[in-house]
Amino acid sequence: MAQVEKRGGLLRKSSASKKPLKEKVVLMYDEIFMTEDPSKCSPRFWEELFLMKVNLEYLEGKLESLDGEELMKIKDNINCLFQHCIQALGEEHPIRVVNALQTLCALIRGVHQKNKSTSGFDIINMLMGFDKAELCMKNLMESLDSLLCAEGSESLKSLCLKLLLCLVTVTDNISQNTILEYVMINSIFEAILQILSHPPSRREHGYDAVVLLALLVNYRKYESVNPYIVKLSIVDDEATLNGMGLVIAQALSEYNRQYKDKEEEHQSGFFSALTNMVGSMFIADAHEKISVQTNEAILLALYEAVHLNRNFITVLAQVGYIKNPMHFICSIPVISSVELPLDADVQTSNLLITFLKYSSIVMQDTKDEHRLHSGKLCLIILTCIAEDQYANAFLHDDNMNFRVNLHRMPMRHRKKAADKNLPCRPLVCAVLDLMVEFIVTHMMKEFPMDLYIRCIQVVHKLLCYQKKCRVRLHYTWRELWSALINLLKFLMSNETVLLAKHNIFTLALMIVNLFNMFITYGDTFLPTPSSYDELYYEIIRMHQSFDNLYSMVLRLSTNAGQWKEAASKVTHALVNIRAIINHFNPKIESYAAVNHISQLSEEQVLEVVRANYDTLTLKLQDGLDQYERYSEQHKEAAFFKELVRSISTNVRRNLAFHTLSQEVLLKEFSTIS
Repeated sequence: MAQVEKRGGLLRKSSASKKPLKEKVVLMYDEIFMTEDPSKCSPRFWEELFLMKVNLEYLEGKLESLDGEELMKIKDNINCLFQHCIQALGEEHPIRVVNALQTLCALIRGVHQKNKSTSGFDIINMLMGFDKAELCMKNLMESLDSLLCAEGSESLKSLCLKLLLCLVTVTDNISQNTILEYVMINSIFEAILQILSHPPSRREHGYDAVVLLALLVNYRKYESVNPYIVKLSIVDDEATLNGMGLVIAQALSEYNRQYKDKEEEHQSGFFSALTNMVGSMFIADAHEKISVQTNEAILLALYEAVHLNRNFITVLAQVGYIKNPMHFICSIPVISSVELPLDADVQTSNLLITFLKYSSIVMQDTKDEHRLHSGKLCLIILTCIAEDQYANAFLHDDNMNFRVNLHRMPMRHRKKAADKNLPCRPLVCAVLDLMVEFIVTHMMKEFPMDLYIRCIQVVHKLLCYQKKCRVRLHYTWRELWSALINLLKFLMSNETVLLAKHNIFTLALMIVNLFNMFITYGDTFLPTPSSYDELYYEIIRMHQSFDNLYSMVLRLSTNAGQWKEAASKVTHALVNIRAIINHFNPKIESYAAVNHISQLSEEQVLEVVRANYDTLTLKLQDGLDQYERYSEQHKEAAFFKELVRSISTNVRRNLAFHTLSQEVLLKEFSTIS
């Protein structure tokens, strides 16, 4: 018997003598694409259509193949198909509902593809007709809401979410998608929350639900009142917020796991051996291969939750996990490791730790645009966390210690840290480690000035909290001081190149003022008096860098050039650092001369410092512990518009309706009465 092949809606016998036969659903689609009403000749046309297996490819292709005029001629039939799809969503037969959902996806995508250049209003008219649009969308959203909240099929819920994602991402700029006005009016916010608060539905659909919510929150957020923003900001149900935290943690954890696997595979594999043999020829390629696709959509969801909802901040620390399922941390019961894989080297974890690890990976390489966006978003999230009083309370809590294994960029001049020797410390230490790591590893020609400014701001905000609450953090502050001084040295040695693109004095001023924070208020938050002595030792030891900076800013502030004002601010900010250097240096030289020592040890320098504090005069500088709070609307709107556009395109590209194969659905709905 001749084999039957199926392609693009054709049933074709391999024998060349017969004409190819079209499958029935394709013939029915063809009738819809005629100007006549297809139900005129066959009254049961629409009933039969939704019992047929949808051919998404053919339907979308057919819509795209017509020009605008041809499409307008069959507008009534398309309106009719759209309305019958919505009616079919209320049917008892699940197969009809599934077919209606898939047909809606094809219709929405097909018409949008055709009308890319036209306005959203034409699309509404083409799909539903202006006069019926409001009622149509009300009925559609109510049906989707019922299906998402019902006890029924998981496959149906999955398709509903995919249809909603299709509806939201069908235009690159979601704020130009006028159909979303109806999604604002007929909210499905509660349905999304219900999915997140119930473990079984969260496991199945949590990811799509969280991404959908993040996108809906960004619809015209700067132009009008977005009900999803209002509602998300007041959610206080613990189960829902924890559910959202779990979904985000799982997605970030999955990324971290994939990266770690690739890294290990890389180090142990043939490629590694080859690299060893031929030197560093392939080093760049090696890092290329390790890169794993970043997940901006889930990062955006985390940002919106942290930024909009004060109650979500508690979830960052509370969603705790431990290897032994008999225990729980922070009074939140542990879920099985199926829902969130644990790192073998970390006994306890939470969303914040998972996020910090994720950040340490994506912030390593900022040359790629997606990673640059991800790195920026990570720093914006950390900025929101560093400003929050409650977040700071648990970050600095001495009773909540964790071992956080951050990824460190391979660099020639330092050894790879042994993971097992990581100390258990308050979480703020991991945040500071991440900032220090960023400072040290991004001094390059393509200088990420914006990220450096954000990074220094995060450190400053944490110090303001420590000063205000007199938290004495046992941290190796020397690493931070050293990183900041090296950054100043980099700015000076690349002055000409950098000044062509950036105002480096903004960053220099922030770095100098961090030192001023330590000098002026260090006695209130540094862990021991000897830490304060070490600060002075570090300033004196590196005095050449501060002297050079002073010479540079003095030169530019006395010229009448464009940098005059910016450079003079740094000149004024250096007053206390210069006072320390000018006060102690002669005394150290005198001590060395009297004792006939050519090179003083650290302890001897510290001895001179301790003996001469009393005669040091410093100026009180105002506003060191003040900062401008983060504001999205005025400063970050352009970034978020671009980011959401990129996420929308990506979600649309990855939307897979074929994942719900007809076989699976038929099995699930095997009884059609």
